[in-house]
Amino acid sequence: MAASVTMYTTSWCPFCHMLKARLADRDIVWDEIDIDADEEAAVVVMQANNGNRTVPTLVYSDGSTQTNPSAQQVQLKLAELAETV
Repeated sequence: MAASVTMYTTSWCPFCHMLKARLADRDIVWDEIDIDADEEAAVVVMQANNGNRTVPTLVYSDGSTQTNPSAQQVQLKLAELAETV
């Protein structure tokens, strides 16, 4: 299984826009799901955040999550996952 990340976002979230720009600057690729458009995705976010719809929430290929991480934290996590593949 390759190291990957899915970012749960909303269109109106400034933290989501900022993180996406910083990840793009580092050439990090991610899948994106808008929780306002996908209720099942909202449930995933709420499960990761004690019932809160906090975005950005990232879910990695190993099932671990981060909420509102820095681009550096994402890069480090993906590197860690790549080493274990």
